[in-house]
Amino acid sequence: MQHTRAPQDRNPRDLLSPAMRQVIDNIARARQPALHDLPPDQARLAYAKGSGVLDVPGPVLARVEDVQVPTHDGAHLPARLYAPQTAAQTATQGRLPALLYFHGGGFTIGGVASHDALCRRLADQAACAVLSLDYRLAPEHRFPTAVNDAWDALSWLADAAQADRLGLDASRLAVGGDSAGGTLAAVSAIQARDAGLPLALQLLFYPGTTAHQDTPSHQTFAEGFVLGAASIRYFFDHYAPRREDREDWRFAPLLAPDVDGVAPAWVGLAECDPLVDEGLLYADKLRAAGVAVDLDIYRGVTHEFIKMGRAIPEALQAQADAARALRGALHP
Repeated sequence: MQHTRAPQDRNPRDLLSPAMRQVIDNIARARQPALHDLPPDQARLAYAKGSGVLDVPGPVLARVEDVQVPTHDGAHLPARLYAPQTAAQTATQGRLPALLYFHGGGFTIGGVASHDALCRRLADQAACAVLSLDYRLAPEHRFPTAVNDAWDALSWLADAAQADRLGLDASRLAVGGDSAGGTLAAVSAIQARDAGLPLALQLLFYPGTTAHQDTPSHQTFAEGFVLGAASIRYFFDHYAPRREDREDWRFAPLLAPDVDGVAPAWVGLAECDPLVDEGLLYADKLRAAGVAVDLDIYRGVTHEFIKMGRAIPEALQAQADAARALRGALHP
């Protein structure tokens, strides 16, 4: 599927759907400080405060449980387990497959709470458990801490004894995430391949995959499309300020030496997003390696749209498409 970009003599805003344009205009009218103008702790608070405003509340689930995930360096990471069955139901009806989910936020903001509704909906519609991880954030924890946290969580979840304690099926696992979380999911899928850990799916909402944000879409949608060039610089300067870190494939999975044999992918991209080109490039890289890829591009919407279900119809459509892919992969 090819991306459609506005001709040079046309305003890129013309690509926006009416609903998306209204959201952007409302954001501008609110005159709130840009996240990239705030210190990270204040940016986190502002993002947390606004993260549910445009989201549709997630469904009530039979089981929502906070857990602690140990890491190789002795930390214990908060995580939340969502499941459409109680522990008792799981014991009698069979263990649930699981998705390990990594939230977006430029490795600097976001958390379990900001992505609660999305994870609830994925668990409900895909009939699986979802474990949402609060990996450690920059600048307190720079690259590759988030990568290591993600891999530690996947290794922990894939342990048969641990999965058994949680009522999960360690043989049916997927990874997923949005934006920076999509990067972590893509990297985890490569690491899982290298470790001989089979995954059913990698679920990637507009993942970051390049080292230097130099694709045409980064120029076309640099300002006025929810995520802009200034915000990207802010996040990445906190997370990976060194050039050598940005050219590490664990930051930019498009630079991975090979992706042969990684898990099949569902990739959902926003048309009016600086990251759309790198998402397409990564989908192409996977396909060239013989990996099955299901690619959906949602027209007229921007980065972050999947958490705007109150205002953007494409948000709930994308969530349903992702859940359908997840259900198909985890319940073959």
